Amino acid sequence: MTDIENEVDFEIDPEDLDDTPVVSVPSDRLSLLVNDLHVSYRVFGAKKVGHGPGREWGPLGRLVRRGAKQPPVREVKAIKGVTFAARHGEAIGIIGANGSGKSTLLRAIAGLIPPASGTVHVASNPSLLGVNAVLMKDLTGERNIMIGALALGLTTKEVRERYQEIVDFAEIGEFVNLPMKAYSSGMGARLRFAISASAVPDILMIDEALATGDAHFRAKSKARMDEIRQSAGTVFLVSHSLATVKSMCTRVLWIHEGKLVMDGDPAEVCGAYKDFVDAKNPKKKARAKKG
Repeated sequence: MTDIENEVDFEIDPEDLDDTPVVSVPSDRLSLLVNDLHVSYRVFGAKKVGHGPGREWGPLGRLVRRGAKQPPVREVKAIKGVTFAARHGEAIGIIGANGSGKSTLLRAIAGLIPPASGTVHVASNPSLLGVNAVLMKDLTGERNIMIGALALGLTTKEVRERYQEIVDFAEIGEFVNLPMKAYSSGMGARLRFAISASAVPDILMIDEALATGDAHFRAKSKARMDEIRQSAGTVFLVSHSLATVKSMCTRVLWIHEGKLVMDGDPAEVCGAYKDFVDAKNPKKKARAKKG
């Protein structure tokens, strides 16, 4: 089964769209410049078989193994020559099939993955909010709010001042006193977004965090993203939901197999991407017409 066939359903539901247009925040100030970025992974071909303990090798065995053939190493090129610039006040959506390199691109921009070649220049430290953001499931929401907000650069006093605002925004109520492992995926996603957006970063990067949010929460998130952009910030949003991207972004990048295919107006880029996916998956298109 291909990546396209495994793709999350992104069909646009009219009731999920916000009629309020995304307000453009014009600015000539660059917040980020990506120049001919390449990112590669090294994958070792040999894998351990079985679940038993590893074999203890004696001195002679270790000497013999030194001359043994090493497992093959395969280089996977995840990002291939991506170049673009972002300005303060832009909300940039990143779309593409599973495995296209969307999340890898965000992590490279955030400095979490070293580039094989090319450069990334940022005006300030990006704040990356991902589905697997570093929040500890065994700790309560309260403790995670403190840890996450401190990691974003807030002081202890600022965290305490914004604590209730974060809880209210995430809509988790008394669950804030329970370990995060008791949360639903939607509650965890809302809390991650609320924590990350509490610092009003210059560059906010959101990786699928809104995927489990309902229309009400997406509207709140859009309003919060607009506040960040009005404060001369830049927002990146990786999502499979074209409705979310179109309603929240002023610009869209389409990444496919590690390459930048298209960069432009949300309606134009999302339309081209949808046509591409429909052409790759005619059965899904036929089911949609029949429904």
